[in-house]
Amino acid sequence: MINNKKYFVAIAGNIGSGKSSLTTLLSKELGFSPFYESVDDNPYLSDFYGDMKRWSFNLQIYFLSHRFQMHKKIVESSQSVIQDRTIYEDAQIFAKNIHSIKRMDDRDYKNYVSLFNAMIQFLKPPDLLIYLRANVDTLTNQIKTRGRSFEKSIEKSYLEQLNLLYEDWINNYKIGNLLVIESDGIDFVNSNSDLKIIKEKILAKLSTI
Repeated sequence: MINNKKYFVAIAGNIGSGKSSLTTLLSKELGFSPFYESVDDNPYLSDFYGDMKRWSFNLQIYFLSHRFQMHKKIVESSQSVIQDRTIYEDAQIFAKNIHSIKRMDDRDYKNYVSLFNAMIQFLKPPDLLIYLRANVDTLTNQIKTRGRSFEKSIEKSYLEQLNLLYEDWINNYKIGNLLVIESDGIDFVNSNSDLKIIKEKILAKLSTI
């Protein structure tokens, strides 16, 4: 803990922006407990990228349930924590995008949004949200580097649309403190100096909370 306080920090960002890597690095640097989104053990993700329209509702409900349970554990924890992606992104970025590109029908989307809105009434927002802003070239390069087979079919246009929704969400984010990290051109995984700069920015923000 910093200043003998418990902090809830969350990292937001598009696919391939480096959220999981930064979560791991910062958990070690700050001594926070890391919480990761369900990817490798997700039973729907591979099917979704193969047939988005068929599996979109199943995937989003799975993420919503998993993220709600994780968020509840985070709030109840006695330790400071850092979370890889938030429940808010599920609804306000990913489900919204899937619906807008006609890969989820109106009935399923309305059902999903209604459930999300009911859930978040019981959740405390993060003390600090870190947004990793990255352009599509950065995202595609990092997606290729990590080599997940089910991500090979992700189209640039899909990432571009997600980026637009992220920008709109971040510009209207009012539920807690926000730190935007411009991640194009930096390498916090392999550069200790880049990681140190990010860490110092986070500590400066947390010191004001």
